[in-house]
Amino acid sequence: MAYTFENYLISDLHKEAYGFRPTQRFFDDWATYTDAEKQEVWDSLVATMQYEADLAKEVEAQSLSEFRERVRMIMNVMSCGWKRAVEALAQAEKMDLSYEFDYFLWGHGLGFDDRKKIQNLFQNK
Repeated sequence: MAYTFENYLISDLHKEAYGFRPTQRFFDDWATYTDAEKQEVWDSLVATMQYEADLAKEVEAQSLSEFRERVRMIMNVMSCGWKRAVEALAQAEKMDLSYEFDYFLWGHGLGFDDRKKIQNLFQNK
């Protein structure tokens, strides 16, 4: 059987899967595992990491949908364009978009790519 686990990456993989580095107990156990057992743990961590990444994408997509709906609602209430609606939303949250724009969008749960796209569109409009 070909093994794909890497001893030097196990800590990084654990952090990607669970958001924190493994405990000393984990390392103590890891040191006693056979290669087959290590591969089983490795595969489980990879599956967990993929599940968490997929879940994060779903949450970010939902957050983007909710952000767009809020902006649309403000546009309708204020009879304004999307840029002014975003400014009004930020102002209501006491955010200064000139230096807190990314943080403002992050606070609405938007992912990195969506934040960058919105910032680029905002600056070019």
